[in-house]
Amino acid sequence: MTVTVCHIPFSPYAELEAYQQLMGDEVRRFGATAIFVGTMRDLNLGDEVTHMVLEHYPGMTERQLEQIVAEAQARWDLLDVLVIHRVGEITPGDSIVLVAVWTLHRGAAFEACRHIIEELKHTAPFWKKETVRDGERWVESNTKG
Repeated sequence: MTVTVCHIPFSPYAELEAYQQLMGDEVRRFGATAIFVGTMRDLNLGDEVTHMVLEHYPGMTERQLEQIVAEAQARWDLLDVLVIHRVGEITPGDSIVLVAVWTLHRGAAFEACRHIIEELKHTAPFWKKETVRDGERWVESNTKG
């Protein structure tokens, strides 16, 4: 399991490939990989968004993400999990989050991946401040799945 919070842009597919390279022969054990990539869009609540700042509580955020992954590992038979989450200034089209789950079978992969991203969106300590035409605003709640 790897959980990373980063301040710089990342390519989710390059990160995924590099992670799988590090697995070596372990990759042969996996029958399924479920992947979720969250990307910043340029529209929210009916307004054009030019950029946002995503803040977090260092240390606490990583611990919460690790706890979410540990709960998923206890619930499903997961072989590995990778979570990368971006913070700082983000512009439309930038990747914000990558969740990848490796399992023996697809059902567990899909279910665990969805569980991790939904828990992350609702319980991890991140705060979004968007810049729109009329100024800045804090996002009070996440959109439903």
